[in-house]
Amino acid sequence: MDQTAQTDSSTQELAVEARKGKIDLRRVRSNPDYWYPVAWSRELKPGKTIGTRYAGTPIALVRPDAGPVFALEDRCAHRQVPLSKGTVEGASVKCCYHGWAYGRSGRCIDVPYLGKGKLPNGVRTFPCREQDGMIFVFPGDPEKADTVPLPAHLARASNPAYKTRYFGTTIGCHYSFMHENLMDMNHQFMHSKQMGQMKPRFLGQKREPKLVEARYSFARTGGKQPFGEALIFGERRDSSEKFQHRDVMTIRTEYPYQTLRIQTGDEDPVMDLWIVYVPQSADELTNRTFGLLSVKRPKIGSLLDIAWPFLVAFTNRIFAEDREIVELEQNAWRELGGDHNVEVFPVINALRELLTECGIPPEPAQTPKPNA
Repeated sequence: MDQTAQTDSSTQELAVEARKGKIDLRRVRSNPDYWYPVAWSRELKPGKTIGTRYAGTPIALVRPDAGPVFALEDRCAHRQVPLSKGTVEGASVKCCYHGWAYGRSGRCIDVPYLGKGKLPNGVRTFPCREQDGMIFVFPGDPEKADTVPLPAHLARASNPAYKTRYFGTTIGCHYSFMHENLMDMNHQFMHSKQMGQMKPRFLGQKREPKLVEARYSFARTGGKQPFGEALIFGERRDSSEKFQHRDVMTIRTEYPYQTLRIQTGDEDPVMDLWIVYVPQSADELTNRTFGLLSVKRPKIGSLLDIAWPFLVAFTNRIFAEDREIVELEQNAWRELGGDHNVEVFPVINALRELLTECGIPPEPAQTPKPNA
């Protein structure tokens, strides 16, 4: 059996195990063989270094005064102190403790009190790219980095017809809770205080390798349209028939990223979201969210700029409710000692299978050996 056939067979087996509930999704680790953002570009100033993480691995990002950003393991090979505490000189970073210097290749290029012929080994380096205001690293096999493209669709960040918000925070839950929360629009019940009473209609799903997609339309059944929503749609709407189920929301998990678009017919989306959840702790039970939210400008584009603080406040309230609920889910998982969710929505079951297939399954439990 060739390697491709073996991989397909393993994937099918994981899908079966996931459907049977034999694999706890909250113990499935993210696949490192993708590009993950680990910092906003604005966080790293020229001639500086900062520390960040992916799934417990400490990473030092270095921005020389000239040249692109590079990424090293955030531990000096000498005494293991963080290189992110060091200083940038030229195209290298010097450890704050003894001044050991490392270049973008990770090789140690100077130890002040040793001759050049006695330099020790360096530190691990990570493929690194910068795009749309984010710094991405490839934490997996570096030989695969050039074969895996950066995410092509990052909302509408480069489109002047849209205004884009960059947002994110650290959330205390496994990344899978975040995927489920966004994909399942039946949870609009929770947001009724912010958005009024909304009735979602599930329009169907798409399932492909590394991809699950869900489509919804909505009807307002009570309450007034919030001002933030009016800004997104560019108009005031009520519960009259002409506004019911008019727009289509398309949510997609294209592993490991998620997107959400709202549009009417073939018109350009009024809102376009790109988001990813980057594991922080070694157990991956915390994640840092990186999101880009693009809103189409109305005919008088400056109106959106003037009202932008209201839109930010509105979306912040929605995100705060989502954050609270997924952290409550994570706490329940801890207290119950595993995933006891009873999932009945087909698209979420498809999503759970996808995350299991694409992720790294947990190691099988070791059976204790009997005493000799």
